[in-house]
Amino acid sequence: MQSFKLSSSKILRKILSGNSSETSSSNQASSENSTRQFYHQTKKIFVGSWNIGGIAPPQNLNIEDWLDTHNDYADIYVLGFQEIVPLNAANVLGPQNKKNSMKWNSLIGATLNNKKPIEIVEEEIRAEPQKIYPLKEQVGEEFENVDDFQCIISKQMVGMFITIWARCDLYRFIQHLNVSSVGCGIMGCLANKGSISIRFVLHETSFCFICSHLASGGKEEDKRQRNVNANDILSQTSFPAGPMHDMPQNIIDHDRVVWLGDLNYRIDMPHFATHSLINRREWETLLEHDQLKMELKEGHVFQGWHEGAIEFPPTYKYLPNSDDYIGCDENHIIKKKRSPAWCDRIIWFGKGMNQIEYNRSESNVSDHRPVRAVFTADIKVAETNCK
Repeated sequence: MQSFKLSSSKILRKILSGNSSETSSSNQASSENSTRQFYHQTKKIFVGSWNIGGIAPPQNLNIEDWLDTHNDYADIYVLGFQEIVPLNAANVLGPQNKKNSMKWNSLIGATLNNKKPIEIVEEEIRAEPQKIYPLKEQVGEEFENVDDFQCIISKQMVGMFITIWARCDLYRFIQHLNVSSVGCGIMGCLANKGSISIRFVLHETSFCFICSHLASGGKEEDKRQRNVNANDILSQTSFPAGPMHDMPQNIIDHDRVVWLGDLNYRIDMPHFATHSLINRREWETLLEHDQLKMELKEGHVFQGWHEGAIEFPPTYKYLPNSDDYIGCDENHIIKKKRSPAWCDRIIWFGKGMNQIEYNRSESNVSDHRPVRAVFTADIKVAETNCK
């Protein structure tokens, strides 16, 4: 019995000693963090979203207008696509079809770096994994010979695809790249609808970007389902806490958060009344009946999120390769009417970001127009990071 007590006492002392050591390490890390010096930088973040209707980029497609490369370049580009492949049974239930996403990513890289797109071959498509690119530090002459921008991560889930490009001089300051995907489509779980979320830390500031495609349809129950999708994405998206257990795990716990995608919210007005107001460019009147604006105002979804002023025409639904909305005249009326709507949106959460542009591009290869938003983001930087 005495031997058992002595053994138990030794075990207890070991446990307490271990806990003391962990507490000491934690206190030391906290002390070191409190003595570090910080300053703030401003970075320019470009965010774009486009439902491309399941097509590969046509030959000689120019996306400079969408990426706004004629003006000053951003520091980081976050681009989300919906329906990057057709949402048929083979693509929803079968193996990942990456042919289109690789072609779009090649075109993006070529546009940002002012080069010719790389030709994608079938062998590369079959071998392509989820891309999380190594973040390498390049200095001296070697740095001068590399591209201005590099894809740091790209991820596809059925028709959704998100790709993030950063200036090469930011590489060594980007850490903790993680992906979290949520399917909320057919049967509430398949990935024909849902989200891909990517987070990373730039210097000492965490970012989270959510690319989503929410439930479609113009009925009241469809609107409610979109709200359910959004809330499911917010509750089910989860990231690892990191080796020090100090990383945010939920979307809204990150310092800078942007949600982009085909949110599919419609305009609650009769079909022909909507077209009449569009013809007169009465955006404010239309926006009074915009479902997302109304849901935000009533607090049914996206509580605390922000959206910039919309001063551009609805982005959906166009005749492909045309500037006409479907149903804008008798020749275009079809059995299943799709009234124009601002389906494609970019919203953000929290402080530390200022939106300086919110607009759309006029590329007409899809039944949606691409949208873009440009932000300035406040970045916390440790003094040691600049050495």
